[in-house]
Amino acid sequence: MSEATREQVLEVAGRARQAAAELAPLPRRAKDAALNAIADALITRAPEILKANESDVARAREGGTAEAMIDRLSLTEQRVAAIAEAVRQVAALPDPVGESVRGYTLPNGLELRQVRVPLGVVGIIYEGRPNVTVDAAALTLKSGNAVLLRGSSSAYDSNTALVDVMRDALAGTQLPADSVQLVPGTSRQSVKHLMRARGLVDVLIPRGGAALINSVVEESTVPVIETGVGNCAVYVDASADVDLAVDILINAKTQRPSVCNAAETVLVHADIAEAFLPVALRALRDENVTVHGDARVRSYGDDVVPATEEDYSTEYLSLDIAAAVVDSLEEAVAHIRRYGSGHTEAIVTTSQGAAKRFVALVDSAAVMVNASTRFTDGEEFGFGAEIGISTQKLHARGPMGLPELTSTKYVVTGEGHLRGV
Repeated sequence: MSEATREQVLEVAGRARQAAAELAPLPRRAKDAALNAIADALITRAPEILKANESDVARAREGGTAEAMIDRLSLTEQRVAAIAEAVRQVAALPDPVGESVRGYTLPNGLELRQVRVPLGVVGIIYEGRPNVTVDAAALTLKSGNAVLLRGSSSAYDSNTALVDVMRDALAGTQLPADSVQLVPGTSRQSVKHLMRARGLVDVLIPRGGAALINSVVEESTVPVIETGVGNCAVYVDASADVDLAVDILINAKTQRPSVCNAAETVLVHADIAEAFLPVALRALRDENVTVHGDARVRSYGDDVVPATEEDYSTEYLSLDIAAAVVDSLEEAVAHIRRYGSGHTEAIVTTSQGAAKRFVALVDSAAVMVNASTRFTDGEEFGFGAEIGISTQKLHARGPMGLPELTSTKYVVTGEGHLRGV
């Protein structure tokens, strides 16, 4: 069974490799036309997409899946329309392929340009959110890449229907239908074979929880861009405006607690703890947030739960937050370096010196000064869309828009130049 699955995965990867070669040189107008054709098809064929999704949702309910996860899995006519509109928005974005990153004439007269080119074949491994199937396909196609989609088994029927719709739409355009493919199989074996398809797949992007991302990073022989895990902290500095700090904390924690840029930890300078914590704890209580605090935080609230080492390392994705009092900005940074995931941290302060020092010391993909962690997002950053938020340091870091789905190559033009030495 495993060998049969391996052959199936390698077969679709080989087709994707060929499709990527055909797709790479196509002009923007061809890619935009294909994306608009996909958007039209999603609307036209919404009934069959919704019928497939009903099967997934029913199976999830029978299996006792939590309602929050079922909501992520579920599609409605409105959600399908929103997915189609998101595809049209990607079509309207500038095409990064062919863009000159830098260029100049060398002293010997050679003209050198570094230009953006597609990565090639991009594999996306993700959990039960069928909207990712279309979002990922749209972004990879726009950036000139072929995509292999491996969603969770919980959304298999939905993903199959969505990929069928997209492939049929591509058949009437200049883009090869094999530019978008679903990785066959629902077992872990198919994921493993995708992770070992080095030479056919150029990069893997896992989207999901820590367990999924760690598994892909540790087991893959294909290069991986890590995304998603967000143990984000808000540090309230000694000079912070209390009301502003409370507003930022509440927004960062409660505006949408189930996403990777929600705050999971609040660190409070000891000099402002007496003024800030009673107000903040009351505001968090009003929002039904459970606070897991150290001894000093607990002294300000009887309902604060004792915090453990695990609490400070946890991406809750729920109405929970870890809290600690620190004696200095440097102690806050040390806490973030020890427990954080390198995603997003925020400082609330009226001191320019403290803000500059925090920004310089914190080693995360995004650092907010007097702003909510919730702003770390491709659309909020003005990128139009994102494939994920990278927490690593190579190639791409932070929200990954279209340029981050490209590599570069050097184009050197001469007039019969010969190297002498």
